[in-house]
Amino acid sequence: MSVNKIEGILPCPQARVALVVSRFNSFICERLLEGALDTLKREGQVPEEQITVIHVPGAIEIPLTCQKACESKNYDAVIALGCVIRGSTYHFEVVANECAKGLSQVNLKYGIPVTNGVLTTDNLDQAVQRAGSKMGNKGSEAAASALEMINVIAQL
Repeated sequence: MSVNKIEGILPCPQARVALVVSRFNSFICERLLEGALDTLKREGQVPEEQITVIHVPGAIEIPLTCQKACESKNYDAVIALGCVIRGSTYHFEVVANECAKGLSQVNLKYGIPVTNGVLTTDNLDQAVQRAGSKMGNKGSEAAASALEMINVIAQL
């Protein structure tokens, strides 16, 4: 018996990709952006002229911007990058939850891969570890997921 198998691969030189990056906690977000760009160019073989970087004030603005990027039909995938670090108030939960919920809604509504590279951490050390230190670079991982999903959807 032969089973049909669909898998994504990373090289995706035809991809048009938008990266929506929060300026809040920019010292972390810029490291996430560097990781994502490196993965898109090196592993994905995406030419620079097919990559657009969009900066927004914070994580709560990311979903709307991703939605507008999807509506434009100019992109095959959108990568969300940001960093929300827990504070002493409920604000962390609101921002983190609404950002994740908004990204999921955009993903499903437009059928375009919208990958979530928004860190939600308890402290600055955890953010640093996930932005290119001990825990890898979550921006790079979000870019790899976007490329793989472009290729999976193309096969469907």
